[in-house]
Amino acid sequence: MTRRAYPAYKPSGIEWLGKIPKHWKIRKLKYIASVQFSNVDKDSVDGEEPVRLCNYVDVYNNDFITNDLAFMQATATRVEIGKFTVRQGDVIITKDSESWDDIAVPAYVSDDLQGVLCGYHLAQIRAKSQSIDGKYLFRAFSSKDINYQFQVAATGITRYGLGNYWLENGLFLVPPLEEQRTIAAFLDRETARIDGLIEKKQRQIELLQEKRSALISHAVTKGLDPNAKMKYSGIEWLGEIPEHWEIKRIKNIGHIKYGLGEPPRSLDTGLPIIRATDISGGKINMATVQRIDPDDVPWSRDPSLQTNDILVVRSGAYTGDSAIVQPEVAGAIAGYDMVLRVTKASPYFVAYALLSKYLLQGQIYLEKMRAAQPHLNAEELGNCIILIPPKPEQEEVVSYLDKETANLDKTLAKIDNSTSILLKYRTALISTAVTGKIDVREEVS
Repeated sequence: MTRRAYPAYKPSGIEWLGKIPKHWKIRKLKYIASVQFSNVDKDSVDGEEPVRLCNYVDVYNNDFITNDLAFMQATATRVEIGKFTVRQGDVIITKDSESWDDIAVPAYVSDDLQGVLCGYHLAQIRAKSQSIDGKYLFRAFSSKDINYQFQVAATGITRYGLGNYWLENGLFLVPPLEEQRTIAAFLDRETARIDGLIEKKQRQIELLQEKRSALISHAVTKGLDPNAKMKYSGIEWLGEIPEHWEIKRIKNIGHIKYGLGEPPRSLDTGLPIIRATDISGGKINMATVQRIDPDDVPWSRDPSLQTNDILVVRSGAYTGDSAIVQPEVAGAIAGYDMVLRVTKASPYFVAYALLSKYLLQGQIYLEKMRAAQPHLNAEELGNCIILIPPKPEQEEVVSYLDKETANLDKTLAKIDNSTSILLKYRTALISTAVTGKIDVREEVS
């Protein structure tokens, strides 16, 4: 659908904004809203009052802050409660992050919430009702054009933070109030429609990923011969396995070492270092890797990855994820995670086994949750049980899974690509509406 522009525009006087609708104004945030940075942390302190905390992930993962969210339990002083209790119409944004492009991610408080405070690492913004509508302000923060000024203002090296001055002096386009509400209503309707389409595609992706997981799990625990003679494994949660397969521990088919830990100095043209965030579902995403100065690498620790090494994430949200090192990744540096070098089995068979339910959910996930934070060490990984068929059968399973997962991955990539197109369209639509590139006044009844 082609949407019309406004009938008349004027120069904004600001290069990155360009021309704006003739009747719109440009205002600094401090003149249209109040801004405060929260200092309420997640710790519970004796003598303070119990509260619920709207924290970073609540804002980062949701457009709307509602009573349906499972807020963290914490405590706060009476002064903090009086100052940082959120109200319907507030906009809450991220002010600190490990990545500069995650700065000023907004969420809108759409419900009246009892006893919920704005948490640490967040800024609480309250629209001045005579100047700007809170929902419109939220959508403006969601605009890549408006948001970019806050991303580039954030400072830091390994962690980025947005200062109060830069937030308060951020520039916003301000149409008349009724027009703001019209734009907000239009974006509510259109983003809900797009989100519905995205949700359907994400469900398709989930179903295909479940199918992929089940396919791998069956192949590495039952084999490819439906008539194979079976035996009881002796392990209740594993059940029956092919009679001629062996049960071993991972430490008996190879050896495990740790990567470097703290990365050396970064260098744009240096060696790639593989981190947990580069590993997902059996693959290494080279597009996201960082690079480091080879002169700062402690080579005595043998950190170079070889073809067919298997990287296993040892800590954090991605604990247990793994990926085999393809030839194009060989020579890269292992970061904080573990490296499994298989010597007494097919590395590709073992790599598939590490993606299966009996290893991931049946063993690795149980081990990682024993610590206060998700964590897996070499001893725990080494003690995990793995099923090993004869070498020719390992190769047959690998060949079968390579073919079948490749077909599924093609379908997943197509759906993922169409989802990305929808997300880009959603982002662009918000930006064009709140910067006056399109006139939606007649589209909302």
